[in-house]
Amino acid sequence: MDSADMGLYERHILPRVIDQACGLAELTPYRQKVVSQARGTVLEIGFGSGLNLPLLPAAVERVLAVDPSETARKLGRERIAAARCAVDFIGLDAERIAVDTAAADCALSTFTLCTIADVAGALREVRRILKPGGAFLFVEHGRAPDADTARWQGRLNGLQRFLCGGCNLNRDIPALVRDAGFALRELDQGYVPGMPRTHAYLYTGVAA
Repeated sequence: MDSADMGLYERHILPRVIDQACGLAELTPYRQKVVSQARGTVLEIGFGSGLNLPLLPAAVERVLAVDPSETARKLGRERIAAARCAVDFIGLDAERIAVDTAAADCALSTFTLCTIADVAGALREVRRILKPGGAFLFVEHGRAPDADTARWQGRLNGLQRFLCGGCNLNRDIPALVRDAGFALRELDQGYVPGMPRTHAYLYTGVAA
């Protein structure tokens, strides 16, 4: 693809692919597990098309949404309109979020840390925006523990990044969260049944 075609793909086609892939029914229980713990004002990085909105509990009053894709926001219009809480779009870049310190009761990231270029910077912003004692809730795919799958993740990572907007298959999600200064309160990990193993190793957790 030339640069014009790539720009068209990333702006208009890729958000639809991500909406379908991340909206798979197989992933809903993993989302539900962490999203059900949200409350108050929620900072969501990688808001996308609002796939988490229908899962939010009544305890959530407001979502501060961060996402670079205007197309994804359009895809989520019906979810946003039907949301039980307010949804405020506050920025495009999780590495630099224009909101006050200690503005959120919790933060949420689902299938987002794989793509952010400066993960450490984004997680520092999350920590800044969280109130003292606030929880960071996450579901992310990442590096598999078995050597064969990890090798294939490495082989496929360049193609994955090219086709999927910079998405990495092999990031060590718990290490990234810890390195940002969070302590992991809960962490579950394992393969999603029925999905390709290179893409299906999930980390589901709560950090503070």
